[in-house]
Amino acid sequence: MADELDAYSRTVSRVAAELMGHVASLRVRDGSGSAVVFADDGLLLTNAHVVGHGASGTAAFVDGTEVKVDVVGTDPLSDLAVLRARGDTPPAARLGDADGLVVGQLVVAIGNPLGLAGSVTAGVVSALGRALPVRSGRAARVIEDVIQTDAALNPGNSGGALADAGGNVVGINTAVAGIGLGLAVPINTTTRRIIATLLADGRVRRAYLGVVGVPAPVPTQTAERAGQREGLRLVEVVSGSPAARAGLRGGDLVLTVGRQPITDAQGIQRQLFGEAIGRSLPITVLRNGAMVDVIAVPAELVDA
Repeated sequence: MADELDAYSRTVSRVAAELMGHVASLRVRDGSGSAVVFADDGLLLTNAHVVGHGASGTAAFVDGTEVKVDVVGTDPLSDLAVLRARGDTPPAARLGDADGLVVGQLVVAIGNPLGLAGSVTAGVVSALGRALPVRSGRAARVIEDVIQTDAALNPGNSGGALADAGGNVVGINTAVAGIGLGLAVPINTTTRRIIATLLADGRVRRAYLGVVGVPAPVPTQTAERAGQREGLRLVEVVSGSPAARAGLRGGDLVLTVGRQPITDAQGIQRQLFGEAIGRSLPITVLRNGAMVDVIAVPAELVDA
């Protein structure tokens, strides 16, 4: 047991030593938290809720480096923000891929709260695929595939790194989910796309359909014909929305959107980035035992 504990401690210590210098204490107008250097040209990643409405701030590192940072872009609906340093920063941390995580895997949460000499907690991935509801103005969505961990977090760790045993940053710590539980926004294909869009445009445009749904089983006969066992049952179609104009109705069972199988709301969200605005989007639903095809034209999601 002692050897096992020593091995565990050595792994945590190694990851902490490798990453601590890449995580900054961040102070902005509306608050404070942590941020992670993710590119060697002085780009940092943090939470949108840490940045708030601030346009600039200060990042301080454990080696004594302190640098002014400007907000490049924020996306409250993914709780991510990108910052650019005005001067030199430590080199970038290594970004990983949260899609490779498994429940029970060791993770290390690293932050730099309140300008202290770093904060390290360790635990395991206790759940995957969690959905974290977020809202910006009247707009709402869920952050998909959120990582739940029992590595303890505190508010100053928001925006800090969640790393695997290899020292790869697989998430950005975002919220305390309860006693002894924390949540992190995953680093995966979707969030990389969001980061790239923030760098290019300063914001993320999203398309809007106007539906609310819950996962539901596909009837056996249709499942065999369609090749899928689950769909998304529409419980609400917003009046006057693109979905309503396309003829979708409450009670419809969505099978495909953009010719891609749909089993949950996140499956639709993945297709509702800016390029979908104003473009025809084929949707197939099951209605009264019959498969019905409609064409929707998503509008731009306005969060005001």
